Amino acid sequence: MTTWWWVRHGPTHRKDMIGWTDAPADLSDTGALSRLRSFLPDAPVVSSDLIRAVETANAIQCDRPRLPHSPALRELHFGAWEERRFQEFEGAEIQQLRAFWDQPGAQKAPDGESWDDIVARVSGFVDTYVGSSHVIAVAHMGAILTQVQRALGISAYDAFAHKIDPLGVTVLSRRDDDWDVRHINHFP
Repeated sequence: MTTWWWVRHGPTHRKDMIGWTDAPADLSDTGALSRLRSFLPDAPVVSSDLIRAVETANAIQCDRPRLPHSPALRELHFGAWEERRFQEFEGAEIQQLRAFWDQPGAQKAPDGESWDDIVARVSGFVDTYVGSSHVIAVAHMGAILTQVQRALGISAYDAFAHKIDPLGVTVLSRRDDDWDVRHINHFP
């Protein structure tokens, strides 16, 4: 059985769509980071290769072994919508944006990726660790939600109903195709 300890990176305080945009994390809440370090098991730490995830992983690593950063754990790529606020969309573009969120799956942002794309990317990475006992993964809301969807056997739309806050921990265990959901968005 492999238990994944998913940690969402520290806050960026951005109000726009920043999937693959490389923005730093605010790691000034030292109390939250200390509680997080104490709560997590002694296990290898892997992170997305985006700076907000790397910085957060560095802050919680301590003596834990570190695995190479992985682009497979990146957030959903918003393509042409990167660094735009929802209020900036109008006309046909707003319809496309609504379809993207209301009917997640094959819908893509222009020059970006679909929900199905990120599910395949993150799940492919997770599947390479079958047999490891514990893995701490510092990633992004979308990447974490792909595995919540998978573990609960729910639709993408229903997965979006789960909140994944910065520095929240989601703990999912997997043996073959059986999942156990211990925490979603837990704060130690």
